[in-house]
Amino acid sequence: MEHSFIFWCLAVLASIFVGMGKGGLPVIAALAVPSMALLISPIAAAGLLLPVYIVSDIFALSAYRRDFDKSILKISVIGMTVGVVIGGLTAHIVIDWIVTTLIGLISFLFALQQIFNHSRDNADNKINSKKGYFWCMVSGFTSFISHTGGPPWQIFVLPIGLKKSIFVGTSVIAFSYCNLIKLIPYIWLGQLNFTSFKMSLLLMLPASIAVFAGVRIVKIIPEPLFFKIVVWALLLISIKLIADGIRVPLGL
Repeated sequence: MEHSFIFWCLAVLASIFVGMGKGGLPVIAALAVPSMALLISPIAAAGLLLPVYIVSDIFALSAYRRDFDKSILKISVIGMTVGVVIGGLTAHIVIDWIVTTLIGLISFLFALQQIFNHSRDNADNKINSKKGYFWCMVSGFTSFISHTGGPPWQIFVLPIGLKKSIFVGTSVIAFSYCNLIKLIPYIWLGQLNFTSFKMSLLLMLPASIAVFAGVRIVKIIPEPLFFKIVVWALLLISIKLIADGIRVPLGL
C-alpha cells in the first residue's frame, strides 16, 4: 500500500482526534476512524489506531486518575470484557452495517430522550446494574468492531448524573481497560502487524499532545454546557452511525 501525503495528513488528523477525545471531548474522538476510512477500510483504520488509543490512554489516565466512580468501573470492566470476547469470537460472521445501524438508531432515540426530558435535572444517582452490564457488553463489542463503544456506554452512564470530572475520568479508565484487552484478539485476527505498528508509532506524538489540549478545554467548559455538548454530540454521532450503516445495503 502506498501512503500518500493525503493519507498522512488524514492519519495525523485522526490521531489528534483520538488524543482530544481521550482528553474528554467525545464528539472529537468519534471522527478518528471515519477520517481514516476515507482512504482505507474501517477495519484497517481501527487496527492502525488501536496503539494510538492505548498510548493516549496512558496520558489521559495521568490527568483523570483520581476522578472515577468505582461501582460504574466494576460494571464496565465485566461488561466490556464479555463484549470484547464476543467480538473476537464472532468477528468473522458479524455484519458490520447491521450492528452500526442498530447502535445508531438506539443512540439517536436515547439522545432525543435526554434532550427533551432534561434527564440530568431529574437524575437520582442510582446505578442500574442490569442495564449497566448489558450496555457495557454492547460497548465492548462495538468498541472491538470499530472503536464506537462510546454511545452504548453513555446510554448507561448519562442518566446517573455524575459530575463532569467523574464522568470523564470513569470513561477514560473504562475505555483504557477496554482498549488494552482488545490487543489480544486484534493480534490474533491479524488486524495488528509490524507494518501497521510502525505507522502507529509515528502517530502517537500528535495524539499525546492532543490529550492535554482536550483536558484543558474540558476544564474550562462549565459543567451544564459540557453535558449539553455530550448529549448533542451523541445525537450527531448516532446520525453518522445510521448513515454509515445504511450506506452499505444501498450501495452508496
